[in-house]
Amino acid sequence: MNTRLTRTLAALTFALAVLSGLAFIGKGITHLGDDGAVCVQTGFWASTPLGYELPIGEGVKASSSATRLCQDGPSAGQRAADLGGELPWLLFGSVSLLLFSRLLRAVLLQGPFTDAVARRLSALGWFVAVGTPLAGLVVGWSQSWLVGSMAPMVGSGPTVTGPQVLLLAGLAAVIMGKIMREGVRMREDLEGTI
Repeated sequence: MNTRLTRTLAALTFALAVLSGLAFIGKGITHLGDDGAVCVQTGFWASTPLGYELPIGEGVKASSSATRLCQDGPSAGQRAADLGGELPWLLFGSVSLLLFSRLLRAVLLQGPFTDAVARRLSALGWFVAVGTPLAGLVVGWSQSWLVGSMAPMVGSGPTVTGPQVLLLAGLAAVIMGKIMREGVRMREDLEGTI
């Protein structure tokens, strides 16, 4: 096992987790103090003919292609929904990187085939498997609500956005953690009989 590479990866993932966490906090703080417009992308009117009067709310501006809506002087709910469209993935990334860094630390301290590594791999897998659709649902709901608040005639339910393929990676990590745990248990049983 290359400990120098593992140590470098552990330090790098921890630094990335901290940077992502700081980006999460910074984005939240700067966004709360911002008094500018709130914008959202929508594909609802993408094929609308030119000259058609869009049913948008008061103070809302639509781009020429009607795929971007902007609200000057947004309400607190619109500002919160705009944050809900950006912050969940930053938080998800930060926690995922932190869990991966802890996994690498356990590999460095105890070796790769130990119960601690198997448990941390399973924890990372469960977080990714559950967190991916949850973050995607929060982002999708926030964007859907924001579009609905700017264009009341547009009614769309919440969607799940983001890289949902991570769900499979999370489940694979859970399965590998279970396999590793069984391997560790079998090795301990074998060492006990010898």
